[in-house]
Amino acid sequence: MKIIVVGLSHKTAPVSIREQVAAGNSLEQQLTELVTLEPVSEAVLLSTCNRFEVYFVCDKQDIAITAVQQWLAQSHDIEPENLIPHLYTYQEEKAIDHGFRVAASLDSLVVGEAQILGQLKQAFQTASQCKTTGTILNKLFHRLFQVAKKIRTETGIAKNPVSIASVAVNLARRIFGRLEDHTCLLIGAGEMCELAAQHLSSQGVKILVVNRTLENAQNLAAQFSGEAFTLSHLEEQLARADIILSSTGAEDLMVQADMVKSALKERRQRPQFYIDIAVPRDLDPEISQVDNAFLYDIDDLKQIVEDNMGDRDREMGAAQKIIDSETPVFIQWLSSLAVVPTVIALKKKIETIKDQELGKLQKNLPNLSPDEQKKLEKFARLLVNKILHQPLKNLNSITSEEESRLYVDTVQKLFELAEFKK
Repeated sequence: MKIIVVGLSHKTAPVSIREQVAAGNSLEQQLTELVTLEPVSEAVLLSTCNRFEVYFVCDKQDIAITAVQQWLAQSHDIEPENLIPHLYTYQEEKAIDHGFRVAASLDSLVVGEAQILGQLKQAFQTASQCKTTGTILNKLFHRLFQVAKKIRTETGIAKNPVSIASVAVNLARRIFGRLEDHTCLLIGAGEMCELAAQHLSSQGVKILVVNRTLENAQNLAAQFSGEAFTLSHLEEQLARADIILSSTGAEDLMVQADMVKSALKERRQRPQFYIDIAVPRDLDPEISQVDNAFLYDIDDLKQIVEDNMGDRDREMGAAQKIIDSETPVFIQWLSSLAVVPTVIALKKKIETIKDQELGKLQKNLPNLSPDEQKKLEKFARLLVNKILHQPLKNLNSITSEEESRLYVDTVQKLFELAEFKK
């Protein structure tokens, strides 16, 4: 069985593609569809603002990869030729290495950010509830979580942690200079908006929150002595804000260009800074064409991130060393799974021969006492264990797929194990 990752991220696909994939059916429905694909036996889906990845297990990788790529296009109503060039595929060792890198945030837009590990845990929990995971992905994801924790503990990768929200606030500071006495309108009340509110409030920014559910908006606004409104008040609150940051799960645009023109007219053309960190996008791309409105989406944050990368290069190297030591360990465990049926069959055959021959011997020695029979049975059991010890030890120590296939084929032929593998 092979572990495969097929996906796209901020490194391979623009937000215009990522938002189409993110706007698909529920993850539960998509997981159900995935495991009905003939070559796929286990699956986990990771969907974030910056990536959409399918982790799956199969026995015919070429057929499975094609099936998953086609499914991704069809299930998200994208022409395959428009999607597939943006997809990456990792197999076996590279897939495991990639999983470790994602969990440790080495592959994130902002290296060291803490959100991805929580998102990965949620993705695994959803797949577990949908019963689309099994022995292999259960083991893999638990190991991903353990190694990510080890990296955050033993390296400085998470020192002075940053997030997409903090990068967005840094960009606002570049545009406005001092942020004190400015007003920010947050559209949404989720984790990203809360992180942004923390950074903005510390700079003296007044916080307004607009959300579909008023209670959620009130809970967030109360943390920062702000004001809360429902979405029905969005347009009237827009004019009050110098900074507008949006991060919702909506599939439709929250702010249209015409709404921005009206807000600016009411503000007498005082500039506004719009930050869209949602995927799919919340803010109309046409806003960038409106005078005195400055629009940035999640892809525009890359340059700031790259500027901050220098200090993390050394810590990334230390983190990668941990991953490089962990990946072969998992590969060895995965390889051992291939020999398990052969190990069981070999033990079963030898045990069967032992029982048959012991039975014959006991018939020829009818006068044995119960104590003598127990000693004979113990001797036979110990003899079998001694004979099997080294062969089983060698089988269980196999570290590569090539070795596994060679040993398994040889043992099966030598001992004629076909009937014992049923």
